Amino acid sequence: MLILIAGPYRSGTNDDPQLMQQNLNNLEAVSLSLFRKGYTPIIGEWVALPLIRLAGSTKPGDDAWNEIQYPVAHRLLEKCDAVFRIAGASKGADEDVRIATERGLKVFYQLDDVPVLP
Repeated sequence: MLILIAGPYRSGTNDDPQLMQQNLNNLEAVSLSLFRKGYTPIIGEWVALPLIRLAGSTKPGDDAWNEIQYPVAHRLLEKCDAVFRIAGASKGADEDVRIATERGLKVFYQLDDVPVLP
């Protein structure tokens, strides 16, 4: 099962690259635990960031960034079986949860709530 990890990336950083990297580290921190429970974890930024660079983005929020950043997660949600929402304010992650809920996907907020797959 493919599970999207959603949470803050740009939110609350004022576009500080170090803070954005820390947010990515926080997203990645749960990926191994989800893998060990039988899931294939995916983070939108793992796909979006290389594409954003290739598109010529020079800063978060520019046209290339906006063309790719959120649409990547929305496309991934078409293939995902569930979402794991980490803590922290994030309009993007909240939108991912909204879309997942509309599609009937499970949304988890705590690792203990994620069942181990056979």
